[in-house]
Order: sequence, then C-alpha cells, then structure tokens
Amino acid sequence: MPELPEVETIAEGVNARVRGRRIVSAFFGAKPEPLKSAPEEMLRALTDRTIQRVRRVGKHIVFDLADKPGSPVRAQWLVHLGMTGRLLVAQPEIPVAAHTHAILQLEDQREIRFVDPRRFGRLSVLWLDAKGAAKSSSEGFAGTGREPLTISEDDFYDLFHKRHAPIKAMLLNQSLLHGVGNIYADESLFHAGVRPKRQAARLTRAELLRLRQALQQVLRNAIALGGSSVSDYVDADGARGFFQLEHRVYMRTGEPCLVCGTPIRRIVLAGRGTHYCPQCQR
Repeated sequence: MPELPEVETIAEGVNARVRGRRIVSAFFGAKPEPLKSAPEEMLRALTDRTIQRVRRVGKHIVFDLADKPGSPVRAQWLVHLGMTGRLLVAQPEIPVAAHTHAILQLEDQREIRFVDPRRFGRLSVLWLDAKGAAKSSSEGFAGTGREPLTISEDDFYDLFHKRHAPIKAMLLNQSLLHGVGNIYADESLFHAGVRPKRQAARLTRAELLRLRQALQQVLRNAIALGGSSVSDYVDADGARGFFQLEHRVYMRTGEPCLVCGTPIRRIVLAGRGTHYCPQCQR
C-alpha cells in the first residue's frame, strides 16, 4: 500500500501538471467498490470546476475544486489509493489501462486516470459549502490523525508515552499519526534503535524524541527519492521510486544488517510483517 512518501510524491506530481486546469468531463467505471460517493455526486462536484490545488492529507490525495481560478474552494475530491491504486496524468492517445475506474478530462485534452486492479482504493467528494449535497464542512478534509512531518516534540511524546501497545502498532494507528505504514515504521524504528515490540509507554522521552526525529528524516528522504517501489507504486508519470534502495531492514529478512552484520529478523506484529535488527534495536 502506498504510504506517506509515495502519496506525497504522487500528489506533488499531479499538482505540478494539472493545477489551475478546468475539468470538462468525468467518467466512472461500473465497479462499485472504489466509488465511496455516488458517481452523480462526483460528476456534479468535478465537471466544469477548476483544480485549485492537489495535495496530500495523510494517505489521501485531495483535489481542491473551485468555480474558477482564485475563487473559494467549493468541494474536494478525495482519492485513497488503497493497496494497488495509481493516479496518472496521461495524453488522450495513450491506451487506457485495464482496471481504470475514473477518468477526468481536462480543458487541454489531457486526462487524470485512477487505476486500481484490486479495487481497495476509494473515491469520494466532500462539499465545503451549503450548495453541496449531504456532506459539508467549512474546514475541509483533515484526515484522522496528526501529521508526522510537522508534529512537535511535545505533541509526539504526549501521543505515545501513556500507551501500552507495541510502538510499531502505535505508529501504524492512523488515528494517531496519519500516513505512516509498514515500510516507514520499520525503517524509522531501525534508525531510532528501538525494537518494534517495545511498549510505547516504556520508551523514555529521549527515545520517543529520537524516534520522532528518525521518522521525519526517513519520510523526508523517501519523498526526495520518489518513494519506495516494492509493489505496484508509480508516480504521476508512471515512474518508479528509488527509496527501496535505501531500506535497512524492510523485506531484508536473513540478510546481514548493514551496520553490524547481524541477520535481520522478521516477526508478525499487529498483523503485519515486521523487520528489525536484534543487535542495533533495543
């Protein structure tokens, strides 16, 4: 599943290519699973609206939609990529891939395509004014948890220091921090020198702050390298990321630790495969 760096890379890429463009039409496929909002509602929100901005909130990609450039945002189109979702900007002559569930045509004829073979992704609309339909919010989509790239030291400590579940499980809890998934939880815990099974409440303040610093550094490095392509992930142009070349523990079971040479171990924690170095992480 794409995590924060992959979603950030896709959102930035799409934003650079389509910001300020008007959507002239939209198509949605017949499969119901990806359509969290009704197709008619999404058509009403998207058609003849200008894309003011495309950005990441947690693991969601948010399209801010307005009546015209510079006018207030009326609605947001929310895209969650699920496990295998891709969001591509393509020329109309490029063949449409199998499992394409949405196509937005822009005024310059280019298309924004949502492709998702396993159909775990979700598409929905959030209205921001009274002219919308059932959903309305003056604040817009905010996600379910705190933003890991900007959370302060005190807030990070307060978030975890009284929780008795394993710290790896807490990092994956999207109601606490949104956007962090299996790859970056494992990599951050390695860089912080913390074992994934340790109870969050048993970590000292110094350890938690070291984990915060490691998490933010790992996420920023991954964004700079375009994310990790370990499955179906590609960016808005269909290109793969490179951060998988920097992985220290994730998917390296049995291989020697790049710091101490100890074989990397794999356990199952919170239902997820978890990788760590038994020597470097305490």
